[in-house]
Amino acid sequence: AAGNDAREAPPNTLVNHIDFGLPGALPVINEKAIELAARAAFALGTIPQKNSQFDRKQYFYPDLPKGYQITQFYHPIALGGEVEINVDGEQKRVKLHHFHIEEDAGKSTHPTGKDYSLVDLNRAGTPLIEIVSEPDMRSPAEAKAYAHELWLLMRYADVSEANLFYGNMRFDVNVSVSKTGELGTRSETKNLNSFRAVEKAAEYEINRQIELLEKGEKIVQETRGWLDDKGKTVSQRSKEEAHDYRYMPEPDLPPVVLNDKFIDKIKAGMPAMPAEWRQRLSGLGLDPVYIETLLEAQAEEPGSQYLEILENNKEQAPTFANWYINILLPLKKEGVISDIALKPIERLRAFNLVFNLYKDNKIVSTNIKPLLVKLLQLKLGTELTKNFDVEQFANDSGFMQVSDEGEIAKIVEQVLAENEQAASDVKNGEEKAIGFLVGQVMKASKGQANPTLAQDLIKKQLGI
Repeated sequence: AAGNDAREAPPNTLVNHIDFGLPGALPVINEKAIELAARAAFALGTIPQKNSQFDRKQYFYPDLPKGYQITQFYHPIALGGEVEINVDGEQKRVKLHHFHIEEDAGKSTHPTGKDYSLVDLNRAGTPLIEIVSEPDMRSPAEAKAYAHELWLLMRYADVSEANLFYGNMRFDVNVSVSKTGELGTRSETKNLNSFRAVEKAAEYEINRQIELLEKGEKIVQETRGWLDDKGKTVSQRSKEEAHDYRYMPEPDLPPVVLNDKFIDKIKAGMPAMPAEWRQRLSGLGLDPVYIETLLEAQAEEPGSQYLEILENNKEQAPTFANWYINILLPLKKEGVISDIALKPIERLRAFNLVFNLYKDNKIVSTNIKPLLVKLLQLKLGTELTKNFDVEQFANDSGFMQVSDEGEIAKIVEQVLAENEQAASDVKNGEEKAIGFLVGQVMKASKGQANPTLAQDLIKKQLGI
């Protein structure tokens, strides 16, 4: 069988005789695909069906050489389920109708200004699941939230890499508008590859359909494409009905029969899902916005253990969450500390060392980031050992807080002499001015002076 990783592969290099639909080529069920689909079922709040089977969906298109697609129409792998979303602080459950396993088709591209199309069969035959929701979403924002939560669920269940850029996960958005509350004629905008595109395509379709109805025109049921650069949808083809596909049982594949042992094993191996993590992390006093950012970061970086580290370090959790989001993740995005990605134990060690220094008032807050960066850039497997002297390291790097009263007193004396007006304001009871003077002391000491001691010495020298 051909490989499924077509991310950087040249067109039509991950193909075989089955993808080309050559005579005598017979398909085989991919057992791993069945296992991943079963995991998806539990992630989506349902269970895999003990009995499912494959069908042929007949249609003729250049990216489908066989002339039919192997899918599940009559007896899908899973029925029901739901996805819980949060929009503007309100919880909502989007019910699922079912999801089925099918093979992917090839990819057609239509070069701008050319009178031909190109077909790449690299992804033809790749197993996928198509998740069909009920019409429970009422706004573009809800559609975006649903798509994002679906992505999180698939990542945490380890069903797919769900990389949107490479098309591992794509969205088809069905939109209809109606004055009566009943479902109107719908359009389907296919193959959207970002959460933003889902929202924008839904917005465009709503406005387009309302405009047509207000003109007294009818909505046509059709398949549309999304032009991201122009922010609009365009008609591609009229939408077929089920009878147009002439579904029939797939004669070359047997039914899929799952026993209790298989299903119980899948269920027992399921990790904590995003909803559970939200509950666990909120118990640590973390800001909901921080929780969502960290959930996404862990989804994008398997093995990072951001959430586990926070949960296992309850006292430091709010501080570590802040450092992850405002220091670590931006540095990783910039590529400054890419070598740290899969070393959560050493990363925790660095965090703890800096946390203890800060807790003991040995470094000031402005020095946390540069000190962390230096620690994280070490060859963590060797230098950052249990016997590592972080105080000496911080001192040598110029980050240790100065608490020597005599040394700070000299700086305070110099600052007061250079800022006579501010000193006078403090004497006259303007407390805000003392903050300015403390800032000048910190600046003169390159951030190393103990700010509390600096403030006490300012008051002492001013005779307050």
